[in-house]
Amino acid sequence: MSWTFLATLQYDGTGFVGWQRQPAGRSVQIEFERVLERLFERRTVAHAAGRTDAGVHSIGQGVSFSAPATWTDSTLRRALNALLPSDCWVESVHPMQPGFHARKSALSRRYQYRIGLDEASASPFRRQFEWALGKPLDLELLSAATQVIRGEHDFRAFAAKTDKPHYRCRVIHAEWSRRTDGRGINLQIEADRFLQRMVRMLVGTMVDIGLGRRPLEDMAVLLRRDDNAETSPPAPPQGLYFAAVVYPPELFADPAGEPHAALHLA
Repeated sequence: MSWTFLATLQYDGTGFVGWQRQPAGRSVQIEFERVLERLFERRTVAHAAGRTDAGVHSIGQGVSFSAPATWTDSTLRRALNALLPSDCWVESVHPMQPGFHARKSALSRRYQYRIGLDEASASPFRRQFEWALGKPLDLELLSAATQVIRGEHDFRAFAAKTDKPHYRCRVIHAEWSRRTDGRGINLQIEADRFLQRMVRMLVGTMVDIGLGRRPLEDMAVLLRRDDNAETSPPAPPQGLYFAAVVYPPELFADPAGEPHAALHLA
């Protein structure tokens, strides 16, 4: 007999080719499944809420897997953190209802993008974890650009691949804000689904607008295009973080014991 669990996983994406296992290179999925196999003495597949690209970080990735019924959420968390590499850390583990799937059961996902605007963003202690832009941006223009993308649109112009059945996504929330340290700005964006490199391509285009390299009107123009030929280059991966995922409360085996986890798991 086995139970389904959901782990909230943080990782530094610098040394990974991304979440998903690849023919070559070190992936987060391979590292996580290697630990599960060691713990359960059987091959166990782990499913993530979102597939992050190479160099992209996580502060709230949802990972589902099955475990023998002898394991509990607390013993699993301790065992995972004891065996995972130092660039991964499990924040929490929750028992879930049968049939739960980290990706298929998600209602929405949230990403964060961080940009350093000061000269010190080039520091080796910062540039692996933000876009070291090192120059000012027009926050009003950036905010106006996010207003254009809110709601449901065809985001084909902001997709790396053009072989999807459809490109419609519903952006629930998108907002730029200044960081409390005064050194940069962050984008918070939440949607029902994200296309490959969608956030990075949105950020790259918005930054060009914030630098005065292209007009604000281009955001609406791009949303009407059926290709990405006129879209700005994607922002660097190191500034992007998988931040949180939203699940229906009834999918948690003990929602009463997790008053906040039923919504934003991060």
